[in-house]
Amino acid sequence: MGIEDIREPTFLVLAALADGAKHGYALIQEVDAISDGRVTLRAGTLYAALSRLADQGLVRRTGEEVVDGRLRRYYDLTDAGAEVLTEQAARLRANAAEADRRLRSRTRPRAAQA
Repeated sequence: MGIEDIREPTFLVLAALADGAKHGYALIQEVDAISDGRVTLRAGTLYAALSRLADQGLVRRTGEEVVDGRLRRYYDLTDAGAEVLTEQAARLRANAAEADRRLRSRTRPRAAQA
């Protein structure tokens, strides 16, 4: 199940789930860490994304528990989600490699002579 292109926050949610199931707040923290603080997810945004990803078959809810009076829902990456993450990571690597190649061959303009 390939998806043509996914947005960075979605990619980061899938990446955060790649090493195992996590609950919502842990996902928010993981996305922040993976992106080095560039992407900060709000709870509403995260749960909307998880719902959409579940509808697409890329993640699944694996359980829930009550901790300190609050419900924690756990999510995991499906095999289809791992496949999409693999495809997207390869696409990003290819794009970065092409950008690097073009930067290496870049001709620098001569400084204006005074």
